[in-house]
Amino acid sequence: MKVKLKPTVDHLTPYEPGRPMEAVKAEYGLTEVIKLASNENPYGASKDVEQFLQNPSPSQIYPDGHAASLRKTVAEHLDVQEDQLLFGAGSDEVILFLCRAILGPGTNTVMATPSFSQYKHNASIEGCEIIEVPLTSSGDHDLERMLAAINEETRIVWVCNPNNPSGNYINQDMFSSFMKKVPDHVLVVSDEAYVEYVEAQDYPDTIPMLETYDNLLILRTFSKMYGLAGLRIGYGVGHRDLISKVEPLRPPFNTTTIAQQAAMIALADTEFVQQCYEKNRAEKQRLRSYFEEQGYNVYPSETNFLLVNVQKNGSEVFQELMKQGVIVRSGVPLGFPECIRLTVGSKEENDTLIRAFNHLYS
Repeated sequence: MKVKLKPTVDHLTPYEPGRPMEAVKAEYGLTEVIKLASNENPYGASKDVEQFLQNPSPSQIYPDGHAASLRKTVAEHLDVQEDQLLFGAGSDEVILFLCRAILGPGTNTVMATPSFSQYKHNASIEGCEIIEVPLTSSGDHDLERMLAAINEETRIVWVCNPNNPSGNYINQDMFSSFMKKVPDHVLVVSDEAYVEYVEAQDYPDTIPMLETYDNLLILRTFSKMYGLAGLRIGYGVGHRDLISKVEPLRPPFNTTTIAQQAAMIALADTEFVQQCYEKNRAEKQRLRSYFEEQGYNVYPSETNFLLVNVQKNGSEVFQELMKQGVIVRSGVPLGFPECIRLTVGSKEENDTLIRAFNHLYS
């Protein structure tokens, strides 16, 4: 091929999602398959959302690019100003916007590793230096080493809280201390995709911190707890001056009318969110107890997934479970080669997982 691409794309690899259920059925001749690989909500979306989706808005009309109604709803929900919000097709699109606006040759970005792959992926495209700081042995961000890695060329520090794929979280005192020490020319991105699942009482309350730190941006999503992963909508919350500079990078109609309306409906159904929270808490503890009773180490998790050290190659366990009709995630591509990461499913799905694991390894 004679087409010349940016040198930075030469070594990129596509994001590898969990295996599709229909593909697994076809490959192994299965009639029933459960997917516990992508940290989706096993209970779907609110019934109000499902009812809306039966008769959505006309598809021939362009969406409101400004997402005015959703913007107002989210601003009221968070008690922030409307011009502090930036919407994307999932929070990962907001990550793309930030990298495009801030990073480039001669700059660098600091992140933990292993962590969410899209920080490094999008930063690499912009040609900046990637500074990765290993997690501690317990799976936590090493904030002191991350601070030490910052220099005059640093533009963004990524903090995945709770972290994907380990599930660990950074508490209020640690995060507050970290923010006080980060130079004000460096943007701190607090990725809070799983915030609705957090049980810890000392999890950082970051929204009020925006009044103190104009170099803080918070990522949230409707893909996890709210069950709208297939509709692709998330957002960033930050200082209005920063948002106003990044906003022009957003494509004119990047979030759909259906996604915007479904997000508003989902946000209003607090009872559904609470029910999902309680079910996740109970089932997560049940799965943790099961694996620990089998002698496996389970990382602490403030999310809807567990990272389990299965003491063998994670890809082998992934393949064997898939043959049993259970799709999990191998820890090998996630940076934990002896682990599997599994979504906390419904009671019935978790029963199936336990039976499959018992069949293979008990």
